[in-house]
Amino acid sequence: MEENQVLFKEIQKFRSIVLWVFLLALAGFLLYGVVQQVMFDIPFGNNPASDIGLVTMFLVFGIGFSALFYFSKLTTEVRKDGVYYRFKPFHIRWNKIVLRDVKKYEIRKYRPLKEYGGYGIRYGLKGRAYNVSGVMGIQFELNNGKRILIGTQAADNFKEAIDKIREGVR
Repeated sequence: MEENQVLFKEIQKFRSIVLWVFLLALAGFLLYGVVQQVMFDIPFGNNPASDIGLVTMFLVFGIGFSALFYFSKLTTEVRKDGVYYRFKPFHIRWNKIVLRDVKKYEIRKYRPLKEYGGYGIRYGLKGRAYNVSGVMGIQFELNNGKRILIGTQAADNFKEAIDKIREGVR
């Protein structure tokens, strides 16, 4: 087996229709306010923000948040020397779980909102979670007691790749 051969690779993006409806509705609402107030000189709301403030809100919340979610992606790879994960744009470098540091791992169904407070890079009572959609993941318990959950849409393939590496390590 090649040293850095990738046995499993998954790239996940935020593609929830509910999320995109919300983001587009927010952008549309703010754009409407900008057009109404800046272009037609009609105050937007009972206590309108300044023109600069309203345009800034549109740029940050309407375009910035949408762009952040659009360009965010969780990439997971299983290689000979461990499990690698990176959540762009938040991680510049790969994070690595060295398999000899793993006490146990399992496929687990979880409740993102209740257990971790939602999707993304999350911290909860059950440890850290990296997820973008769905309710399935691989839960790693490390020898030092830390727990890391990585969400996946291909849990069986992810676990099989780890099993294959673990068999070669022993």
